[in-house]
Amino acid sequence: MGNNTEQEEEFLLNHSQNSTKGGLKTIPFIIVNESCERLASFGLQPNMIIYITKFYNMNAASASVLINLWSAISNVLSILGAFISDSYIGRFRAVAIGTISSLIGMLVLWLTTIFPQLRPLPCGQHQHDCNGTTAPQLAAILCSFGLISIGAGFVRPCSIALGADQLENKENLDNERLIDSYFNWFYASVGVSIVLAVTVIVYIQDHFGWQVGFGVPALLMVLSVSVFLIGSPHYIKAKPEGSLFTGLFQVAVAAFRKRHINVQLNYNDDCYYRTPESKLLEPSTDFRCLNRACIIEDPHMELKPDGKASDPWSLCSVEQVKIMKCFLTVLPMWSTGIMLLVSFSQPLSIYQLLTVDRHITHQFEIPAGSFGTITVLSLTIWIAFYDRALVPLLSRYTGLPTGISPFSRMGTGLFLGIVATALSALTETIRRNKAVNAGFEDDPNAVLNMSSMWFVPQLALYGVAEALNAVGQIEFIYSLFPKTMSSFAAALYTFGLALANLINSLLVSMVDGITSARGNTSWLATNINRGHLDYYCWLMTFLCVINFLYFLAVCRFTDQHHHDGRSCLFPEAEEEHSVNKRFHGA
Repeated sequence: MGNNTEQEEEFLLNHSQNSTKGGLKTIPFIIVNESCERLASFGLQPNMIIYITKFYNMNAASASVLINLWSAISNVLSILGAFISDSYIGRFRAVAIGTISSLIGMLVLWLTTIFPQLRPLPCGQHQHDCNGTTAPQLAAILCSFGLISIGAGFVRPCSIALGADQLENKENLDNERLIDSYFNWFYASVGVSIVLAVTVIVYIQDHFGWQVGFGVPALLMVLSVSVFLIGSPHYIKAKPEGSLFTGLFQVAVAAFRKRHINVQLNYNDDCYYRTPESKLLEPSTDFRCLNRACIIEDPHMELKPDGKASDPWSLCSVEQVKIMKCFLTVLPMWSTGIMLLVSFSQPLSIYQLLTVDRHITHQFEIPAGSFGTITVLSLTIWIAFYDRALVPLLSRYTGLPTGISPFSRMGTGLFLGIVATALSALTETIRRNKAVNAGFEDDPNAVLNMSSMWFVPQLALYGVAEALNAVGQIEFIYSLFPKTMSSFAAALYTFGLALANLINSLLVSMVDGITSARGNTSWLATNINRGHLDYYCWLMTFLCVINFLYFLAVCRFTDQHHHDGRSCLFPEAEEEHSVNKRFHGA
């Protein structure tokens, strides 16, 4: 018995006794690759607005718009990267292309610190006005941003799935515990990488300059590429099988092509196209116009001899139509969380922190770009506290295994986001008044007699708000979709981040343009002592309140499809719900 157990464990850990590829031996290569990419790219973001405004002569508002667009493109490309990987090139090639692209992008960015020709002359040198950025100089910085975004778009959605491919073993169903452990370690490594990025990398930039500060991320990407390629001979390189996103487009196209069909007529079950393993006999009555996509008009033309659809863009299964309806049901609730993400991104927050006392001791000063760690830590601590302490307590009173319903978690997160945004407005009002009273209205570099700890409560509240809203939203999506569609939650969240960045860019551009009209000082002026960032924060608070009212309206609409976190669209989703939660909870 003991020998059999040892053999089974060895079989489990190495994917197959007869296989030299895959297994645990490949996981360190994949985790190191992802960790280095996160550490390098996230280490660039906190101080990037300072680099752009200082060396490319942009005002703070324009630099904020550029950085938000950069983040938006990176998040959108994550969805595109997952689609291309699943449909065409496979995960291994996607991660390889992404890693090399990020390396080249960071090398280009590092070169802008080495060669002065890649940057405009600083303000005040050789002429009174600031020198404009030439087309080649702008192309260099934008090229680096673009290559880094392409890299993130391929690596982040595909790296975790590539690791799961190495442990996938259909011959041994007990393999699930190993994959679950892998997910936990993978997300733990990502969290550690982000914390190190906004502390160590930012500290290096502040104390050793931009050449070293941008050179270290470039070296990390060299390590990332090297480690990933060294492990290449040992990887299982699964072939692309098609993306679930394709199915959504197919339903929309097929329904449009068959728009002449009258869906009000009563069709029998044989008129609907179903896969052999289907448990659904006919589509539901909600979003009835989509039912056209699964109606068989001419069996001889639309079905092959084996019963499969001849053209998936003209005939879809009942399951595909159901998934599309789930997607449309989720969209309104998903959209309520976008404004919370927008409120996190205060455009000039790093300038606020540069004007206050950030010393912990006389010798040690916290870098301004490292304060984002507070939000990450509060999010992590809250999730652990809620899961281990509050859930068992709340479950006794609510009867729900998750403590409170996903709706309650999302709503509480949105409310705390309003409080955090209002608190940020009050803090900025106090900071600006101190600057004006001290006579620093024309000196944005002056350090006030004000502790940076004033900013800790709002940053911590943002972390708790994000934990409640994002996890509640993912919980809600998982409870609606079947297990095969669980990856949609992460994809939707990523797309939400992209939209939040775009909305933030639009708001910043509009506010800067309107408030600086007729020669007035912009609310978002680079000299924040003359601007009114506090007014902008109050505007964001008002928009968050409107969004909260929108959330309440969506709750009433969604409640007819969703009760107590259970699905009424897919019967099997309720059975898989607890498995999904554990599998993706990390």
